[in-house]
Amino acid sequence: MAVQVLPIIKAVVPYVAQIATVAIPAFTSKPAEAVKSDPVVGKQIEELQTAATQNAQSIHVLAEKLQQAMQGVEAAAQDARKQVTAYKTMLFAALGLSALSMLLSAYLLIR
Repeated sequence: MAVQVLPIIKAVVPYVAQIATVAIPAFTSKPAEAVKSDPVVGKQIEELQTAATQNAQSIHVLAEKLQQAMQGVEAAAQDARKQVTAYKTMLFAALGLSALSMLLSAYLLIR
């Protein structure tokens, strides 16, 4: 299942940072005239804007970390492929040597 999710994550990760940078300006503060009507509402709006900005920055950092993790996974996958290739080579060499030794022992038994 992780193999099926991996391409989706790879496709989404580069866009998370872009979405965060686009979303931050949407929460910028409005002119002071609109806030003057109720100071509690103005304070709440300001706190929400601050929280939204912090969340967007956190998402940006998370996207970068996820991208680094994906690069690490790709590097580990390449190393695993190299090891599998080396193990296959050793397997075929061992099979060849065992076949050769069986043929040699059969020849010596017959002779």
